[in-house]
Amino acid sequence: MPIRVVKVLFSIVFLAILASNIRLISYWSESRGVYDDICYLRQAHLFQRFGWQGLDTSLARETDGYLAAKLRSIGYPNWNEPTLAPCHTQTADGSKRVMTPPPGTGFVLGLFPEGFQVVPLYVVANLIIAGFALYGLWRAREPLSLTSAALLGALSIYFMINPTKASYSMAPTMVVCALAGLLTARLFVDEGRRHLLMVAAVGVLLGLSASFRIANVVLSAGYFLFFGLSFLIWRTRETFVSGIALGFSFLVGLLPVFAANLVNSGHPLVSAYGGQDTAPPSLDPAVLLAYLRDTQFPLIVIACAGTALLWRYAGHGGVRKLALLVAGNLALNLAFFATHPVFTQYYVIPILMLSLWTLLFAAVLSRSPAQGFIAHEADGPRPSEMLSRISH
Repeated sequence: MPIRVVKVLFSIVFLAILASNIRLISYWSESRGVYDDICYLRQAHLFQRFGWQGLDTSLARETDGYLAAKLRSIGYPNWNEPTLAPCHTQTADGSKRVMTPPPGTGFVLGLFPEGFQVVPLYVVANLIIAGFALYGLWRAREPLSLTSAALLGALSIYFMINPTKASYSMAPTMVVCALAGLLTARLFVDEGRRHLLMVAAVGVLLGLSASFRIANVVLSAGYFLFFGLSFLIWRTRETFVSGIALGFSFLVGLLPVFAANLVNSGHPLVSAYGGQDTAPPSLDPAVLLAYLRDTQFPLIVIACAGTALLWRYAGHGGVRKLALLVAGNLALNLAFFATHPVFTQYYVIPILMLSLWTLLFAAVLSRSPAQGFIAHEADGPRPSEMLSRISH
């Protein structure tokens, strides 16, 4: 079957899944009984009420009864007792009680009219992800990359319902992961083309992702590991400047988190989180078993296998570097969540989607990928050749 026909058929499949998603989303309620939902919506309410001063989430500002009404709508037993409100903690000096989530999710919810915020947020996020899926599909030029684009595209749109619906923070996170994956792939596939600008864009996106879920800060771990080791190994001006650009732009992306911490906790580096979220790492067999039984585990296997295949069949040194970055990022993120004392059905989805999008865009953007695959399959790279390609 001609490649163009396959692309048309899968484009129809993508659009059908998208239409199904939008139909389901249109029936969603903003009072589904999840405590974190209320906090995200309260942050949106504060932004709409106070503008940028909505960063201050102190319960002392709860003078219009918004939080109590939202808690009562989901049947929260202590809805009229502010000190018992979920996802609020007391500051270290005991002066006030503030929300724990970062401000990004509330900000994007606040872009839509109150009472009708969740549905349009998810519809827009679904449309953007479908756009990325179609872009990857139509950029694919070889059967293997086309197959990958078709499968990942369909899964990524489906994932915008489950497990993305589990937390409002996941909708913007999925969009950031797709865009960061595209820019990361371009950074290594098109080496030399606006290199520093691309590094800075990736850094800002990674920092900004923490504004939606504070745990997203770990998405940057593999990037800092790669750029740090690159400088230590080669000690060139380019690797030094690239690392500085990544670090500075990452801090720029974190500015909303720093601002919220400063306003609520009194220090830009002190978060309002507490309890299990700040517990030290530990290996819990129950958590590990939960991941093995969850649908996240097959995705982990696919991401690891895809990274290995990208390394094995990369057409040039830039793509091999990319495979190393993805591998390091996967390892660090999976280690973090495997030792985190809490399990949810979406914790490792961001790193998996960032990795899979990066791998896909590397495959569809690489020049003549089939030639590189065939050459490596026939001859196999020698270790000396591998090291030479990485260094160049």
